[in-house]
Amino acid sequence: MKPIWPYLAQDYSGVYITQAKGAYLYSKSGNKILDAAGGAIVNNIGHGRKEVAEVIKQATIKNSYVLPPWTTPEREELVEELTEYWLPSELNRIHLSSGGSEANEAAIKISIQYQASKGKTKKNLILNRSLSYHGTTISMTGISGHTARKRGLESYLIEPHSIETPYPLRCPLGKHHPEAKDYYLNNLEEVIKSLGAENIAALIAEPLNGSSGGAIAPPQGYWLEAQKILTENEILLIADEVMTGFGRVGKKFACDLYGLKPDIIVAGKGMAGGYAAIAGTYTTNKIAESIKQAGYEVMFHTFAALPLSCAAATCVLKILRKEKLVEASAAIGKKLKDHLTEELKENPLVAEIRGEGLLLGIEVVKNKDTLELFEEKEKITSKIINYAFSEGVFFYPGGTGEVRDIICLGPPFIINDAEIDFIVSSLKKSLDHIKSKYL
Repeated sequence: MKPIWPYLAQDYSGVYITQAKGAYLYSKSGNKILDAAGGAIVNNIGHGRKEVAEVIKQATIKNSYVLPPWTTPEREELVEELTEYWLPSELNRIHLSSGGSEANEAAIKISIQYQASKGKTKKNLILNRSLSYHGTTISMTGISGHTARKRGLESYLIEPHSIETPYPLRCPLGKHHPEAKDYYLNNLEEVIKSLGAENIAALIAEPLNGSSGGAIAPPQGYWLEAQKILTENEILLIADEVMTGFGRVGKKFACDLYGLKPDIIVAGKGMAGGYAAIAGTYTTNKIAESIKQAGYEVMFHTFAALPLSCAAATCVLKILRKEKLVEASAAIGKKLKDHLTEELKENPLVAEIRGEGLLLGIEVVKNKDTLELFEEKEKITSKIINYAFSEGVFFYPGGTGEVRDIICLGPPFIINDAEIDFIVSSLKKSLDHIKSKYL
């Protein structure tokens, strides 16, 4: 069988998964693999839950396909679950998509349409961050700060308008510099001044950076001050929580870590935990009504809001609530992070262990003191992940090409103490293997 994606930097062509159950994947060759990445930081309730499969089956029998703007019992139940238990009260207008790329596209369109509906048609630029990822479509590839995924497309992509990603470890002032927050806030203000606030519709940003940087958190206090600057300049804040939303960081959303109140939240992945393709763009009545009054359309995607996807998402979200798995994500994540720190803090390859809940990142470097990187051609991330895979654990590769080498952890929220030990010991062996060859 030919590989489906032979062009990926990480070679997955020999991986053939026949079954997934709980926190484990089972390969055709008979190997049992602990899924310490939750796939692509997606699976949260564990694989193979029969109750989710059953609601998908029933929804498919009842309503295989219904035009997305029409109401079905499955869509109605999902909206009720989202608005009653999950979303901030002010974000009560919901646009459903098939995945994070589509949902971020919708957020960009909504922000520009909103500004136009207020008569501000020149306010159409989107700020991004220098280190970020927002999707794989042409427009989202252009907007993202992800060098590796732009390669070969540069001649066609839109030119992004970037602010610096708050990156305390690599702040130009110095590692975790006490003035890092002010440095990054000044950069935000300078970029706004340079472009002109009258030309900027929105900033799209991950409150806690995802796999592109490996769970990078901004300096304390950064986000509230950044939002104040945006509000003063009538620039919308789009919080990309495709990876961080629905409990991954030990809170409902990463915005909750910082007291943020964005104008738009985009969230997918954990919304249905990998059981169905669905994501959402969530905004306010103020924004939605202004667009409606202007007579603009927010167009749907053909397979958005499939009844089976809505049913799966509702079931997963209810499981997260009833089994208190968001709280488990916080507690298990702390235990895993503490164990990683205990075992790896002295490792000369490990520059930093960071993250919240069960979205953790480990930055690997050639020189811990200078933060010198391994050369890209060495493919250190791939070698670490491949070695761990041979040990029976799967980690997720992070980084953007320019930023490397990042190992991401995002296991299901159901892992136990023995599995935490296995994750840590496997990663330690993988790093020791690299150390023996390169240091």
